[in-house]
Amino acid sequence: MQAERPRLGPHGILPQVERTRPRWRRLVLPAALAVALLGAVGWFFLRDAPGAGRPPAPSSVGRPAPQLAGPTLDGGTLDLAQLRGSVVVVTVWAAWCGPCREELPVLVAAQRSHAGLRLVGIDTRDGERQARELLAQLGGDPATSVVDPDGALAASWDVAGVPETFVVDAGGTVRARHLGPVGEQWAGRRRRTPAAGGLTWASSG
Repeated sequence: MQAERPRLGPHGILPQVERTRPRWRRLVLPAALAVALLGAVGWFFLRDAPGAGRPPAPSSVGRPAPQLAGPTLDGGTLDLAQLRGSVVVVTVWAAWCGPCREELPVLVAAQRSHAGLRLVGIDTRDGERQARELLAQLGGDPATSVVDPDGALAASWDVAGVPETFVVDAGGTVRARHLGPVGEQWAGRRRRTPAAGGLTWASSG
């Protein structure tokens, strides 16, 4: 017996052939669209993450410190250039940053423990009232934190994330850099070197 030939209907033979295709082929296009949609959503949420889509910032260790000047949280002004002759720890922080709350007491204690060590903050993309309240709780000095509402100061220091800490020697050169919260072990790795003009930290790690 001969196989029955496909019947030619009003719309031709194609609808009959389509019904014979495996069902999994019909799912390929919806699955591809779903994957593309998930990728677009992921890009949307990650595009503003610190460092997202950007190459790693070049190391600033061994280079002159960028300019740092502006109004402070107490209503005064501060200029890093006027602190030449002292070793300065520059910390980029914000009250909304959980790890910053952990490291600020460590930095405040380090400043109190070492004569001549200065602590300067860049309070970036933050609410000034919340920042002052946090410093009051932790014993920090609002007169030494420069306000950076739009993140421009942090960007000029090539900051990759918050918190980030720099050690600037007495001559104005960056001697160490640390991304993320510092702990007591990091703060304890210090030495005196002629190149640093006094107290500094041994490394940026």
